[in-house]
Amino acid sequence: MVTRPFQFSGSTGKQLSGRMELPDGRVRGWAVFAHCFTCGKDNRAAVRIARLLARQGIGVLRFDFAGLGESEGDFADSRFSYDVQDLQAAARALAADDKAPSLLIGHSLGGAAAIAAASSLPSIRGVATVNAPFDVAHTLHQFDPAALAVIDAEGAADVRLAGRPFRVGKGLIDDLRGQDQGARIAALRRPLLVMHAPLDDTVGIENATKIYVAARHPKSFVSLDDADHLLSRPQDVERVGTMIAAWATPYLTAPIHPPAPTVDAEAEETGDGKFQVAITAGDHVFLADEPASVGGLGSGPSPFDLLSAALAACTTMTLRLYADGKSLPVTRIRTVVGHQKEVSNPQPDLFNVRVSIEGAIDDSQRARMMEIAERCPVHRTLERGARFAMAEGEPPAPCEPPEAHMEAMDRATGDRCAGP
Repeated sequence: MVTRPFQFSGSTGKQLSGRMELPDGRVRGWAVFAHCFTCGKDNRAAVRIARLLARQGIGVLRFDFAGLGESEGDFADSRFSYDVQDLQAAARALAADDKAPSLLIGHSLGGAAAIAAASSLPSIRGVATVNAPFDVAHTLHQFDPAALAVIDAEGAADVRLAGRPFRVGKGLIDDLRGQDQGARIAALRRPLLVMHAPLDDTVGIENATKIYVAARHPKSFVSLDDADHLLSRPQDVERVGTMIAAWATPYLTAPIHPPAPTVDAEAEETGDGKFQVAITAGDHVFLADEPASVGGLGSGPSPFDLLSAALAACTTMTLRLYADGKSLPVTRIRTVVGHQKEVSNPQPDLFNVRVSIEGAIDDSQRARMMEIAERCPVHRTLERGARFAMAEGEPPAPCEPPEAHMEAMDRATGDRCAGP
């Protein structure tokens, strides 16, 4: 699983900071996660739920609302209405990146924002809320009444929310008081999953009851038993993520058979460390990096590790194709590859290849398989050298289809109809 930075412009022109959690394998769909009132995208619940969904094939964008975390803006200027519009901007930015979301997920006030934002986003096919308020003005219960009086009288005040100091303006207070969330829920016209902890002492369980009653079918409710408002226990986050992934299956829009990629592989900087990149190869996403000893994070294989791995994989696959074609009793094949530089040699790159073949085959069969090992397409590509068409921008033409490598391996074992 890979986490990638994602920046976009919010509704008021501020640059908002996000992180995309990318699935390791085939992407089933995309979601946007809206965090709780003052939490931010790096809140433990936001991170854990997003990553759990990514492990189940649902890519997730989590981002900081304006004035929080790494996003631009001043919290004193924030509004619930702006958060709703920024959530819509996040969904549109994902769509512009060919990742149109089909789910909105919101925690606490973020759940209310998800409900409010969904109706203006055609790609959204489902909304899931966790410990969300029915009436967004409920958020004002977190304020000291004396502080609210100062804000009403003077236009702004310094307050403490969730143990942290914030400057809050009267615009936010008036905006929270002026929302008709009940009407929005009734007009949602999207499948809704309401998840709530009965013992939540920040947003009481009666909020979930009101949301569920106001919503139209299809709607679902899941009790989170003894979880707290912020889902501070890992097992509660696990339950929430698992339930959302299961419930959302009918509403995910990724094609069952995704189109063939237009490139074989793509590497993009993640923004973490000096060298870390996210590799996209076919339907798979993983990290590449350099060892910590040379300034990397050691979070993934190095480029030459990947090159050696390609040779090891192709050699093993080619030998399996040959063994099966000859009906040889080969039970397991293992290829180990090491790479080193010999600077004094005209061909300085040396790949040390060691093949282990298990099974009841005789010496001549074993010798023949070692000959076939040197025919694997990656071996021959490295041996012959290659040409490069280097340019800036997108690739000019599609890559070879996946079947091309199979055909090349089949040619490498070309005497399959002859004797062993």
